[in-house]
Amino acid sequence: MFKYTFLLLILFSSVFVAFAQMPDFGADQQRAEMKKLESMAGNWEGSGWIQQGKDKETFTGSEIVQRKVGDLALLVEGKFTNAEGKVIHQTLAVISYDPKQKLHRFRTYLANGSSGDHVIKLLADGWEWGFETPGGVFRYIIKPSDTTWSEIGEFSRDGGKTWVKFFEMNLKKQK
Repeated sequence: MFKYTFLLLILFSSVFVAFAQMPDFGADQQRAEMKKLESMAGNWEGSGWIQQGKDKETFTGSEIVQRKVGDLALLVEGKFTNAEGKVIHQTLAVISYDPKQKLHRFRTYLANGSSGDHVIKLLADGWEWGFETPGGVFRYIIKPSDTTWSEIGEFSRDGGKTWVKFFEMNLKKQK
């Protein structure tokens, strides 16, 4: 019995020592950086439009943004439908801060099967993210306040010299 108790004591002590020596992953810095996006948290509802080719479609819907894992990430869930109730845009995304690269990341998953890992560029009144495709560059500019969320999507065929708006959305934070 003494050997069993002694082994348990050693095992418990080693686990405690291992956790006491855990490296600092920069959680405090990550929380401070994520605070810059805290106005995004909440339930948002509103409407907008999207143009794909010649077809321009209006939609209504919501974005639910939740703080997760001790305020180290934001979980974003969006669902938007047209007038007939058909889902035209559905997304799940995670926003976090990468302390090694010193930047915010935006990992997106869309209902059409596409996904991406994007860098967020903080602006004085919001943030921007985008990606390149073989035909050009997409960018989204989001301007949130405590009560409103305005977002536009633009496309450029000439490397960012000329932009054409293809998406606009305006949401209000729900109480």
